[in-house]
Amino acid sequence: MNVLNCLPKSSQPKAKQSLHNIWQAETREDAQKAFDLFIEIYEPKYPKAALCLHKDRDELMAFYDFPAQHWQSIRTSNPIESTFATIRHRTKRSKGCLSRDGMLHMMFKLGQCAEKKWRRLRGFDFLSKVITGIKFKDGIEVTKDNQVAA
Repeated sequence: MNVLNCLPKSSQPKAKQSLHNIWQAETREDAQKAFDLFIEIYEPKYPKAALCLHKDRDELMAFYDFPAQHWQSIRTSNPIESTFATIRHRTKRSKGCLSRDGMLHMMFKLGQCAEKKWRRLRGFDFLSKVITGIKFKDGIEVTKDNQVAA
């Protein structure tokens, strides 16, 4: 969204599609190509948008180092937004009715209630591998067999 905010409204739909091509690519190499294409197209006219995207290149490509089953969860901010939507809804209604400690307690309890409805992470069995530091390339675990083949 930050990149799109640096572009005029008329250019945003096409630029948004180009940005989607980056983070929805199957491999890091394809994403790098889409990234370079975006920079090549938009940098001459909109250097601010290109700079905004370019400074976050490593972060944008980071999810390729995780299991492919986790990509859907990494690419979205919906779990965070939906959790805080419940809290935001309640705190707006209760404004001024509680002390600071009472408000924090209510927010904590609302978070706990929301937690009960959360779905389990897809590929949760890969979490132990990620935590132990096993490497992934384009969503696939790197083993000695496929390292030699590459």
